[in-house]
Amino acid sequence: MIKNTIAALILALALAGFAVAETAPVNINTASAEQLAEALNGVGQARAEAIIAYREENGPFSHVDELVNVRGIGLATVDRNRDRILLEEPSQD
Repeated sequence: MIKNTIAALILALALAGFAVAETAPVNINTASAEQLAEALNGVGQARAEAIIAYREENGPFSHVDELVNVRGIGLATVDRNRDRILLEEPSQD
């Protein structure tokens, strides 16, 4: 019984990690609100719209940590999404 429970837990964690890994990074300087809400953990439509409003008012983000200046975005949200955030488009070498 315990072996089955442990096996199920390991499988669930593996699948959850796979789902997270599938999310492509998003450029916070060019993405739409829908793209931001879909790609960033803990960012819904309202916060995604706040990111865009901040970007339009203050210009493009030059560092990921600037997101904490957006109302409703804290350091924990930024830290949770660092690997999902781009500031520039990937180079096409």
